[in-house]
Amino acid sequence: MSSAQGFFLTDSWQEKTFTVPASTLTVSKPSVSDVTVTLDMSQITTKVSPLVFGNNANPFMGRIIDQPALMSSLTTLAPNIIRFPGGSLSDVYFWNKGFNQNPADAPAQLLDANGTASAAGYWYGKNTDDWTMTVDNYYSVLQQTKSTGIITVNYGYARYGTGSNPVAAAAHLAADWVRYDNGRTKYWEVGNELFGNWEAGYRINTGANQDGQPAVITSGLYGTHFKVFADSMHAAAQQIGKTIQVGIVISSANDLNASGQVANWNAGVLAAAGNTPDFFVVHNYYTPYLQNSNADVILATPVSGTASMMNWVRSSVAGANVSQKPVAMDEYNIFSTGSNQMVSQIAGVHAVMVLGESLKSQISMVSRWDLANAWANGDDMGMFNNSSHNGETEPGASQWQARPAYYYMYYFQKYFGDRMVASTVTGSNTILSYASMFSSGQAGDILVNTSASDQKVTIGINNFLPGTNYYYYVLQGGSDGTFSRKVVINGSGPAGASGGPANFTGIAPIA
Repeated sequence: MSSAQGFFLTDSWQEKTFTVPASTLTVSKPSVSDVTVTLDMSQITTKVSPLVFGNNANPFMGRIIDQPALMSSLTTLAPNIIRFPGGSLSDVYFWNKGFNQNPADAPAQLLDANGTASAAGYWYGKNTDDWTMTVDNYYSVLQQTKSTGIITVNYGYARYGTGSNPVAAAAHLAADWVRYDNGRTKYWEVGNELFGNWEAGYRINTGANQDGQPAVITSGLYGTHFKVFADSMHAAAQQIGKTIQVGIVISSANDLNASGQVANWNAGVLAAAGNTPDFFVVHNYYTPYLQNSNADVILATPVSGTASMMNWVRSSVAGANVSQKPVAMDEYNIFSTGSNQMVSQIAGVHAVMVLGESLKSQISMVSRWDLANAWANGDDMGMFNNSSHNGETEPGASQWQARPAYYYMYYFQKYFGDRMVASTVTGSNTILSYASMFSSGQAGDILVNTSASDQKVTIGINNFLPGTNYYYYVLQGGSDGTFSRKVVINGSGPAGASGGPANFTGIAPIA
């Protein structure tokens, strides 16, 4: 059993106890099966960190702390770790400022990849308007959902800042947040997707820069700046008697030929930063960008995409001759658009597969993008409907209605044990198995059927003293198409046009 998950695992792992259901459902079961799944309880792949079930919050969700329905659903989901302020706006985010209270050295305009200037569009951690989330709102969300945090500090300011030493100013801003946080957050990262031409600070106005930085960011520059941030942030934590971990942004795939990205990013970043980072940060959106992909294309990506990502990270580390550090994938989802893919039960199945493959690949922390955005005509990655955002309305859905991915992730976490074990599938290339064991002695298995037809599966368990009972749940889409906005659990579905059954926590398992 590998220890590759590092401090993320040792900080969070706990024994899990399976609770025997109070009631069960009885259905007829097939007697013959051509597909066999075999679990080997003697082969432990990894302990299971609760931090693989995370999600992302963002300031444009609103306060949310004053939304009891959403907060109840979040608490039930138990994401365990919630990232903030999330995404590219992290690099235009001033955590300690009110609305339009810009630092004197933050320019009114920023440049895009082509050098075109436009309003900076800064975000503020002390903006108390009801449409946005403050830093203190975020801490309240963590407290009420019993989650820990991971915070992305503003690196872009180190590039576009117009002071005499913009790197020191940005690092000081980050260190001040560490001091204000006062030990509530262990995990921090410096910037977001800095290799991309969509990110604030990718291109700067060199005429306003005072420390000789190039117009376009380089990998070596970020790696060098990262050390300044990490040193300032660790020093701030030590001053208040706390310990933090600081992560560095690397790419998830070979970046030599990637459109709109800095070439050779990982090699340059790791060479410059050396062994300073405490962990590596990657993002993965798996499917082809903004293509109307079918279900087969989408569900083919978690296995190959996760493995290739980790192979790339490990080869980058080896090539730079630095130490392998824990890997945090703090954004993942699908890019597929045009047919409600992102809000469908297929997105839920995809999330289950990503969780299983992440555990198999020893990814230390996993956080889905994101809790809520807007409807966007069905092209929205949010786990919850947010019809109040920009006046958009999801047809047939109430405000904060959970989408199918919510239910898939709830059941995965609830019925996956505290240690993953080996399992094999014979007789099918469309059935996947993610097996586990509980410290209380039970065995469990998550089966994923990636085909469009029902399949019969026989489960065998080796090196295990079986009990007299077994229990299971079947989650599947509704009758509203391949990309159903509904999820049906053991025959029980939603009353409305989307989501799952209202009583999903009380549905009896099949026995």
